Amino acid sequence: MTTASTSPRPVIVWFRDDLRLSDNPALTDAMRRGAPVLAAYVFDEESPDVRPPGGASRWWLHHSLSALERGLAARGGRLAIFRGAGAETIVGLAKAADAACVVWNRRYGAAERQVDSAAKAALRSAGREAESFNAALLREPWEVKSRAGAPMKVFTPFWKAAQALGEPAAPTPAPARMPGLDGRWPGEIPLAALDLLPTRPDWAGGLRATWKPGEDGARERLSAFLDEDLRGYAARRDRPDLPGTSRLSPHLRFGEISPRQVWHAAHAAALSAERPPSSTDLTKFLAELGWREFSYHLLFHNPDLATRNYQPRFDAMPWRDDAAALEAWRRGRTGYPFVDAGMRQLWETGWMHNRTRMVAASFLIKHLLIDWRVGEAWFWDTLVDADPASNAASWQWVAGSGADAAPYYRIFNPVLQGEKLDPAGDYVRRFVPELADLPPDAIHRPWSAGPGLLAGIASKRGYPGPIVDHDAARARALAALAATREPDA
Repeated sequence: MTTASTSPRPVIVWFRDDLRLSDNPALTDAMRRGAPVLAAYVFDEESPDVRPPGGASRWWLHHSLSALERGLAARGGRLAIFRGAGAETIVGLAKAADAACVVWNRRYGAAERQVDSAAKAALRSAGREAESFNAALLREPWEVKSRAGAPMKVFTPFWKAAQALGEPAAPTPAPARMPGLDGRWPGEIPLAALDLLPTRPDWAGGLRATWKPGEDGARERLSAFLDEDLRGYAARRDRPDLPGTSRLSPHLRFGEISPRQVWHAAHAAALSAERPPSSTDLTKFLAELGWREFSYHLLFHNPDLATRNYQPRFDAMPWRDDAAALEAWRRGRTGYPFVDAGMRQLWETGWMHNRTRMVAASFLIKHLLIDWRVGEAWFWDTLVDADPASNAASWQWVAGSGADAAPYYRIFNPVLQGEKLDPAGDYVRRFVPELADLPPDAIHRPWSAGPGLLAGIASKRGYPGPIVDHDAARARALAALAATREPDA
């Protein structure tokens, strides 16, 4: 164990959802103090109401922490890993190390804020400094306000107000060297002891083939997107059959890259590229950062966003309990190829194209009348980018119960959405191989294929027929949703 005899007294950097070394304000603050730096991570499943990560997020977290360990080691530092209640663990570590200060970057969920407040109070009462910083957002949730000084409820005015506050600060570089501390600390464990990886069975083969977690992977993904896909982004972003999106969401979720880095890199690419993107492409891409900001704004001001309808009138929604239909949806066996392709993409890769997420979520909520919270929980467990703000806000948007939500009567037709967004059927063929032999005019409605093809699909490959008729489901949903209408609607 390291003793408390080091002089000057060390500063602890408490890593959480900010697993990077560049543009990390807490780390930058620690480095400017000129004291030895103790980098720490606490895997917290014990603090009250802190939501444990799902299976796919646990897989990503393991590899992201491993990458952070390597990055620190290359600079002379080391990551000390612990399991336990966050505030108690970090306060105990500060005492053991006789740390002069503990710094961290903020989180915005209510339970996490409570943990951080308790840690800050305990540290300061013990005579230690405790400081927190913004590393996750372009603007703090309390900085963007309506003209009346209230939280914002609609995206477009929110984003205009956020941008009116000025350009985000320039990102800061990673430190070249770190004055680390030697030895081990009470309660410290190796990364493997967190038991984050699936083993019985190991279902993560598709995740390994798809992703490179860590700060280096985030930089590579951003660079590839800016070089290859930002130009034309506005036209291609809704096409799951094309490589048109950034796929930065899991890297942002775990803080392997900051929104400031993305913002400034996108602007630089637009100015310096030989074939620059259009202003529409750039604006549309940056608006996706804006939606992320808006989601955190909603979460901060509505801490129960993942569990309670933002619009209370949706408490009257007559949800159905249909275990068989729910399982068909989860496994990508609804009989609607576009929905099934999305759900299988999720199962295989831990990610789903945003447009398909909307259609798949709408199908669960409106075709099956299953509570949006059931879908939110499934995505929380299976998405590598399961974000506490974006996941909940997006599900409520589709349900119609959220802020700036889709109109209650909007019910995506999964056949027409597939024909529009996957016109040749390449996306469906990739994830629903049972249908690979169908021509484009039948692949999104296999029941319309000729008798020979249809028989082959049903008997040899086992693809199901639709579990619900679209027109009947739509009528049922509209009748159910009528219960949530405002009196004057």
